[in-house]
Amino acid sequence: MRFAYGTEELTVTWPFSEPEVLSYRTPAVEGADADALLRRALRSPIDSPSLPELAAGRRDAVILVSDVTRLSPTASFLSLLLDALNEGGIPDERIRVVVALGTHRAQTADELLGIAGETAFKRVLVENHSAASEDCIFVGTTALGTPIELNRKVAEADLRIATGNIEPHRLVGLSGGCKALFPGVASAASIERHHGLSQRYRAVPGFADNPLHRDIEEACAMVPIHFLYNVVADHRRRALAAFAGHPGEAHRRGAVFARDQFLISGERKYDVVVASAGGYPKDMQLYQAIKSLENAAAFAKPGGSILLIARCQELYGNGTFLEWAETRIDRERAVRELEERFVLGAHKLRILHRALQKHRVFLYSDIPRPLAELLGFRTVSDLQLWIDEAARRGESMAAMPCASLTFPDLSARDNDRGFQV
Repeated sequence: MRFAYGTEELTVTWPFSEPEVLSYRTPAVEGADADALLRRALRSPIDSPSLPELAAGRRDAVILVSDVTRLSPTASFLSLLLDALNEGGIPDERIRVVVALGTHRAQTADELLGIAGETAFKRVLVENHSAASEDCIFVGTTALGTPIELNRKVAEADLRIATGNIEPHRLVGLSGGCKALFPGVASAASIERHHGLSQRYRAVPGFADNPLHRDIEEACAMVPIHFLYNVVADHRRRALAAFAGHPGEAHRRGAVFARDQFLISGERKYDVVVASAGGYPKDMQLYQAIKSLENAAAFAKPGGSILLIARCQELYGNGTFLEWAETRIDRERAVRELEERFVLGAHKLRILHRALQKHRVFLYSDIPRPLAELLGFRTVSDLQLWIDEAARRGESMAAMPCASLTFPDLSARDNDRGFQV
């Protein structure tokens, strides 16, 4: 069996019997068919005028795109959007592409080129979002008390287009949709207040009917998205489906498709779960890879073992996470503090702590051993040896080749989605 590890693959064998494979469903559409799929979505918008029609008479346009940690195949469709805007009368020099970073790190020049694709990068300005409050403008406060500060250039654009990929999301239920606007191009202060709602409310992965997602929708009503272009993609950024048009309806259609691909039964639990995050970009940093650990934990028995395979060449991936992990010696006290006061970035430490309390968590990674152990992981240096030893114990075993996209279906258990914690 092969497990993705960064941009490489690791091959392991199972000494006795094959493990149960837990994985999302649909194979990707390849080559020319994928291109036709992307074009067809743009030509047949859902509950919306076409993009050229929307562009007619507009002064300028801004397109929101995902950063490298997301699976959106932006380079495959961005030029299509530019052509549609040109057709509607907006030339390239009046189109701005903003990478919806949220509070993620800025993208390098090479990363911006890779996100946009060479052709689109040469045609229009592609830039990072700034989450500094001075680069944002206050547009209102939601019913749950989230102050909404949005990127000034985005808020002042005459036509706003949101792009991205749709997949289950543990914090707000679903990615994609208006999430590109908020929290994608919001201030750090706004994002922290919004994410802090997760202390009070819990979302069910795959479903948008929860207070946090409604908070996003309310923010986006203040500065509307005029056109949505979302893709459901596999872990190699290959398109499975595309949905374009009205931000609400196109996202709802995409959500139905995404649920069918990425949610699987979580009824059976295993003694051992071997989980790869799915390789780059989902294992480029621990900040992202912890999401895969959460998914793997949903399939592991209490007290069972989880082996997370994640390269993490960028180590922590967040400065606040790093500071809390390496300097808060009393982990229990740090977690209690985070339960009382949400701290963006440090909240990953609380998620990790929950997994460590319930399971024996092992890590195969490029993270130096002292740092991994400081976080609470048990480090693994020989992947095959660890699997051989686990198999000899005769325990039930599951393998997750792409844990970042393989979610337990919790819909039957949590019927009251978005319940208060």
